[in-house]
Amino acid sequence: MKLQEGIEKELDALRVQKRFRTLPEMGRRSGAAVGSGGGMLLNLSSNDYLGIGDEGQLRDEYLQAFNPECDADEFSMSSSSSRLLTGNHRAYGELEEYLASWYGRDGALVFNSGYHANIGILPALSSRHDLILCDKLNHASIIDGCRIAEAAFRRYRHLDYDHLEAMLSESRGKYRQVFIVTESVFSMDGDLADLRKLCKLRERYGAFLIVDEAHGAGTFGDTGQGLCEAAGVVDSVDVLVGTFGKAFASYGAYGIMDGMVRDYLVNTMRSLIFTTALPPIMLGWSMRVLEKQRSMMKERQHLQNLAKRFRNALKRSGITVNGESHIVPAITGENRKAVLAAAALREAGFLALPVRPPTVPEKTARIRFSLRADICWDDIAAIPEILHAVS
Repeated sequence: MKLQEGIEKELDALRVQKRFRTLPEMGRRSGAAVGSGGGMLLNLSSNDYLGIGDEGQLRDEYLQAFNPECDADEFSMSSSSSRLLTGNHRAYGELEEYLASWYGRDGALVFNSGYHANIGILPALSSRHDLILCDKLNHASIIDGCRIAEAAFRRYRHLDYDHLEAMLSESRGKYRQVFIVTESVFSMDGDLADLRKLCKLRERYGAFLIVDEAHGAGTFGDTGQGLCEAAGVVDSVDVLVGTFGKAFASYGAYGIMDGMVRDYLVNTMRSLIFTTALPPIMLGWSMRVLEKQRSMMKERQHLQNLAKRFRNALKRSGITVNGESHIVPAITGENRKAVLAAAALREAGFLALPVRPPTVPEKTARIRFSLRADICWDDIAAIPEILHAVS
């Protein structure tokens, strides 16, 4: 019973610390609203940044194509195999060709999820003769990939590129290859990497740069490629990782890279090789969404303008706010305050869930607002006053 006793003690400690989590049950969706707890709430905790996932017309058009006269193979619900066996449906090739052409690179690879991408790319590319330099606040999936890899692994202070350069200078000549890995839009703080500076460091020190655009793809750039497009550095990034599961309202992820790197990952990336392939119906949906969102520049601009106005309103109400993107974290500090704030928001009709350690550092609990392009200022104007009242 030692294991069970230890588990029980840890769970009790989480309850005392207001860090105990449960899986929230979500009901039907209607535009930006979602059913929860018997009512409909404005959903400010999803990653459907462009509102595509809850926009019914595109989904209905896609599903209506499934009829007795169509090629039912295009809508198969399962691949039933890995890609290296029989799961590599032709829709994979079509989607990867589209991605490579869109980004203007000669290689693209679709993965089952952003997590699969991040735990697989670095372990495949690096060896015990290499060094990985990782932003301290990178997503847990990136950290896990760094830990799985055989390479030496060090973190540089968040967005501190002088610290990063000092590490690069100190490591010169000691490793076969140095990898730099960063998010573009950081998922918990909503702040932005300086990608131009990172690309200059990559060139100066001969580093291999990996940028995770999970929260940048769809929300930045004229065509939605992400912050790399907005910064004009797509061609200077060695591997650009994007996800279909957020702004693109589908499932899976992708990497943009040179063709030789793509071939190498196909042969060595364990999280690609040893997993069942995505079903064709999801690959086709991803293609449909990518085509639609390329022309949604107006929605991207609205999203960022809305976030700026919301962030400023929160600051005027005395709320500590981080970031500079559509992810707006309102910092409460204490776990208890984050839970109370989320409850007050729910009572007022908003679904904005608390984020607590270990997802974020100790004493930085927060309400993480994920804004969406299908809402307007009037929809969220009451929130700063609600948070001020419970702070």
